[in-house]
Amino acid sequence: MGMNASTIINDDMTLEEKLAAIDLAMKNAQAQANEEAAQNGTVAAPLDPADLTMCEGCQ
Repeated sequence: MGMNASTIINDDMTLEEKLAAIDLAMKNAQAQANEEAAQNGTVAAPLDPADLTMCEGCQ
C-alpha cells in the first residue's frame, strides 16, 4: 500500500486542513491494515509503535 502526499494535500490548503487530511489518511491506512490483519488471523502493528509498550490506561 502506497500513499502519495500530493493526492491528499495541496498548496491551497491551510496548515490545519493539511494536518486534518494527513490524520484522516493515517486513520484510514490503519483501519485497512487492521482489516487485512483480521482476515489473516493476525494483528496489525499500530501507527505509533510506542502503543505496544504501554497499557491502555497509560495511553
